[in-house]
Amino acid sequence: MLILCTLAKNGTLRFSALKMHIEDISPRMLTRTLRRLEQDGFVSRAVQPTNPPRVEYALTPLGTSLLAPVWEFVRWAKKNRGRVLESRQRNSRRADTARTWPVRIG
Repeated sequence: MLILCTLAKNGTLRFSALKMHIEDISPRMLTRTLRRLEQDGFVSRAVQPTNPPRVEYALTPLGTSLLAPVWEFVRWAKKNRGRVLESRQRNSRRADTARTWPVRIG
């Protein structure tokens, strides 16, 4: 979703520009995700015949059509972020108190 949203906001981007916009993604994961998005038809990959080759990524019409539900999900996530974090903390405390540590005998 981050790649789709980044391309929607910024238009066609090179790999390094995508990496700058999505700072918490490893180059390997970005590469794998871009390949999958290209295979699925959401992103196009254009190689310019320069030295070194210049590779650019852009949303396809199919990728653009996915943006409406993605933006709706982003709005939902922002609206409910606090509730999700509260639940996560509540369940984390419950898991901590329920842990039993094995006792080693002998």
